[in-house]
Amino acid sequence: MLDEMTQAIKHWAEERGLNNANSDKQMMKLMEEAGELSAALVRKDEWKTADAIGDIYVVITILAMQLGLSIESCIDAAYQEIKYRQGEMIDGVFVKEADLRD
Repeated sequence: MLDEMTQAIKHWAEERGLNNANSDKQMMKLMEEAGELSAALVRKDEWKTADAIGDIYVVITILAMQLGLSIESCIDAAYQEIKYRQGEMIDGVFVKEADLRD
């Protein structure tokens, strides 16, 4: 299902020329959506939280396109970096092992 949705997002972006738009503006849009997510979390609004997370996925999918990347390759690169990562939860935040030694 995610693959189908990602392809639909890409098609939607291409139809509107967003894939060739200014990536600086897309980055600003990402920060706007992150702010909306933060507000939704603070208000404990489950629907707005889910909507904001979805909006962020749309925005980063388009940002990747603008930069000549695919969201799939970006996700894979991030996972390859973290898949064996060790660390500890400290005050509810995962701190990677390398940062525990500093």
